Amino acid sequence: MNPQSAEYVVWAAWGASWLAASFWASPAADRPSLRAQFPNLAITAAGFALLFALRPTDASALLLWRALPIVAWSAVAFSALGCACCWWARVHLGALWSGTVTAKRDHHVVDSGPYGLVRHPIYTGILAASVGQAVLAGSLNGLAGLALLTFGFVLKARLEERFLKSALGAAVYNAYAAHTPMLLPSPWRRRGAHAQDGER
Repeated sequence: MNPQSAEYVVWAAWGASWLAASFWASPAADRPSLRAQFPNLAITAAGFALLFALRPTDASALLLWRALPIVAWSAVAFSALGCACCWWARVHLGALWSGTVTAKRDHHVVDSGPYGLVRHPIYTGILAASVGQAVLAGSLNGLAGLALLTFGFVLKARLEERFLKSALGAAVYNAYAAHTPMLLPSPWRRRGAHAQDGER
């Protein structure tokens, strides 16, 4: 098996298991309109399409590099680590998880486990896995796909945070956000000892 085939196996296994576990979630009590969610959905869909587009040939101007075997296999491992991060966050979140922006009955802020490191660890995991794929693709379309995915998930995170502030209380959520980065862990932003807020 070559690195790109192994990468596809990693993504396929994550996607299939993620979809199968979609039934493990409590019903949504409220959610933003589809119109509000459409921009991030469209941008992330375009990002995935570009990221997994057919790899350009050696003669194509779109091909930027071909990763050495050790780099390629490291990229596969990085993608697997990103998918594992997604699952860690999802298991920790339990029935509060949702594939779209929602508020559940008895929704509360979660600030432990991966949610003590970043406010959106699932998005962080997906983007980390996407970095691995972009390195393997070595193409302009792969980098463009990664850029669109990053933009799309930032849009989704901001929409989610506005929605949760309205649903759970801005003061609670802002206190959590003040100590926890959005997507990239930071040693300079530690949670306060008495922090009591978190994020799904």
